[in-house]
Amino acid sequence: MTHTDSRPAGRSPESPADRPDRAHRRPPGVDDATVEAVGKVSEALEATERARGHLYSFHQMTGRADLLLGEAVAMLRDAGHEREADLLETEILGRNVIPGHWTFQIVEGYDDHYYRPFVAAEERVRELVGGLRHLYEAEMKEARRTHGHAAHTARPDVPRD
Repeated sequence: MTHTDSRPAGRSPESPADRPDRAHRRPPGVDDATVEAVGKVSEALEATERARGHLYSFHQMTGRADLLLGEAVAMLRDAGHEREADLLETEILGRNVIPGHWTFQIVEGYDDHYYRPFVAAEERVRELVGGLRHLYEAEMKEARRTHGHAAHTARPDVPRD
């Protein structure tokens, strides 16, 4: 992302009320290529966060299905269908979803082997931009917003006119 000093009329970009907070300003000496690269690493981590959420959904939905199946087994028994209830109880109820694993073990393995190391690595890479989060997006916001417009303030703490 390249930056330009040509800005629409409105508040001066030097006005403290019209500048991003320190947590979203590029540290001195950091170039565009570094901001873009670090932003791409953070974007990859965000995709991993979404994947992790889906994994937790899978975990919870599979657990819910097993609980529902337990209820169905009891209902089949109550209705006199022992053979079908035995089949479900023996073959499916409490079954590993992959060999040796219930879903909680998959979630734990993902968290320990992939997710947490990725989070730690992304934090280390962000040191290239002073540890700032979402710097790429913050600079995109600055480039796209209309300075001086009440709905385009730089920060949430700036009162709207």
